[in-house]
Amino acid sequence: MDAKTLGMVFANHSDWVYSNGAKGECANLRGADLSHADLEGINLSFAYLEGVSLKGANLSFANLENANLRGANLEGATLEGANLQDANLQDVNLSFANLQDVNLQEAILIVATLEGANLQDANLQEANLYGANLEKTILKGVNLKGANLIGTIIEKKKEENHASIKAENNIRLEFEALAKKHGMKIESLTFSLI
Repeated sequence: MDAKTLGMVFANHSDWVYSNGAKGECANLRGADLSHADLEGINLSFAYLEGVSLKGANLSFANLENANLRGANLEGATLEGANLQDANLQDVNLSFANLQDVNLQEAILIVATLEGANLQDANLQEANLYGANLEKTILKGVNLKGANLIGTIIEKKKEENHASIKAENNIRLEFEALAKKHGMKIESLTFSLI
């Protein structure tokens, strides 16, 4: 997509957002390649961004509230201070992304990859992180109040043998110790063995 067409899509989306749908058109950038684009402060709330490549893009302070980013690639992207509240980030690649101070409240991050990402001081309150990979992620000051962390990978460990499965309470204690180590705020979590 050339810069002129992209500019028109963004302008139409802005009109659509600010007129509550009376003018313009909701952005549909499904599958677009916006790798390394500078989109700082852009408003793409409610936009269709399924499968888009935003690898290495600058989305600092962008508004992506309620956007559909399912299957998108945001590896190494900068989203510092961005608003992704209620966004669909299912199966998204956010490896090594800068998500410091990002708002991911009630976001859907099912099986998302956040390996090596910086989530310092991020708000993940009520977010759904079912099966997400948070290995080697910076979690200092993260708010996970009410978040779904079932099946979430925080730290991979070598299994000694399959017969030594730990009880649910031991898993809870291990997670709480790991959370404390990373400075995470945790309340109202549900743990279950699967």
